[in-house]
Amino acid sequence: MSDETPKDDQTPAEQPAVEAQGAEEAVIEEAVIEEADAIVEEAAEEIVEEAIVEEIVAEAIVEEAIVEELVAEGVDEAVAEEIAIEAVEEAVAEELADEAPVTPRVKPAIPGMDLEVDIVAEGQDPLARGEGEDGDDAAADEDETLDEPIVAAIELAADARYRATGKRKTAVARVTLKPGTGVYTINGRTFDDAFPRETLRKNIRQPLETVGYEERMDVVAHLHGGGVSAQAGALRHGISRALLEADPNLRGELKRRGFLTRDARAKERKKAGLKKARKRPQFSKR
Repeated sequence: MSDETPKDDQTPAEQPAVEAQGAEEAVIEEAVIEEADAIVEEAAEEIVEEAIVEEIVAEAIVEEAIVEELVAEGVDEAVAEEIAIEAVEEAVAEELADEAPVTPRVKPAIPGMDLEVDIVAEGQDPLARGEGEDGDDAAADEDETLDEPIVAAIELAADARYRATGKRKTAVARVTLKPGTGVYTINGRTFDDAFPRETLRKNIRQPLETVGYEERMDVVAHLHGGGVSAQAGALRHGISRALLEADPNLRGELKRRGFLTRDARAKERKKAGLKKARKRPQFSKR
């Protein structure tokens, strides 16, 4: 057995020297890193300063060019300098505004919760056609004028009779207006028996109520053809035309309210080979 120790093994006396050498190397490395960081910061500051200097020089060149152009056009030099300064400041402000960071859109927790409701209320035009700043006020005024009664000048002699014919679909109404207390006689029956629905009776009364003669004239009508709703439309049309016979000056107001317009809507005829006007039989491929 030999007494020689391996070369890699170190004696206890040599260990502190090795540790000191390692600490010195770590300090040197930290100093080198700090110096490198300082050099990088100085270089970055120099780059920023150079960019600022270039911008200032560019602005000065632009100002000098603007001043020279204005002076050449005959503008005073002091005024030209002020105008050039303002122009450069506006250009810089626009560049800063363009370079401003755009805030990204935040995704809502519920899809669509950030959208505005664009539901169109009943009775409003979804395209807002023909409406200006006072469009709503104009529409309200028009509705008010339509609700106002019409001033009529009808001579109600004891033997006065005003006759006309009204139509709706296949229904025909021959109407006679005469002085009275507002009684309706339909084919010899009372008003309520002929038209049991209140909505139909209300539509029939509209022409006389509009001119203010609902309690000063009686209505005698002979109806044939069509159903109850069609006969009500024909009777209203006939009463309106009879009022026109009584006072021709009512034409404009009655027409504006739609009382004189003959409602031409009707059910479309059935077509050959189809079940109805447009409904086709069910198609079976096999």
